[in-house]
Amino acid sequence: MKLAVVCANGKAGKLIVKEAVSRGLDVTAVVRGESKTEAAKVLTKDLMDLTAADLAGFDVVVDAFGAWTPETLEQHSTTLKHLCDILSGTDTRLLIVGGAGSLYVNPEHTAQVSDGPGFPDAFKPLASAMAKALSELRERNDVKWTYISPAGDFQANGERSGQYILGGEELTLNSKGESIISYADYAIAMIDEATKGEHIQQRISVVRK
Repeated sequence: MKLAVVCANGKAGKLIVKEAVSRGLDVTAVVRGESKTEAAKVLTKDLMDLTAADLAGFDVVVDAFGAWTPETLEQHSTTLKHLCDILSGTDTRLLIVGGAGSLYVNPEHTAQVSDGPGFPDAFKPLASAMAKALSELRERNDVKWTYISPAGDFQANGERSGQYILGGEELTLNSKGESIISYADYAIAMIDEATKGEHIQQRISVVRK
């Protein structure tokens, strides 16, 4: 299996590459500068400069893009649209590192995590930007996408337990009533989905077991 990880130098991207390499996958890290990953193959290019030819032949492309400052939040939409456009009509699957704020907290799917009174105001612009990108992604029926939301507490330096619970559109809690997952366990779930391809054009979510 040939897999490309876009924005592979980020915290999530590096661990996704590490997990894929550990399973013997043919991994290419797509980075803007010097690779800080374990991938043997590297494509040095800005995400917005990628072409259909660059990604031709890959079975899966992982979008690990992240933007955090007010002036860059719109890039969640523009970068995802660009990747969708250059993968349109191909058999290459696109897996997106998503957000938790857009997960639903009721069966009717009318209320999201970010709507709750306890959701930090500082994270609302980011959650809104990522929710917008997801909403736009749902309109694409020309791309084999899967959007993977982490748990509410997404821990960059959390331990790799090797276990997770797979959820859907709604916020899922583990047996301790927690919504938590480490980047390392999230990477396991990401590569599991990459190898199995069971959730085409769906949003799924993961939480530590």
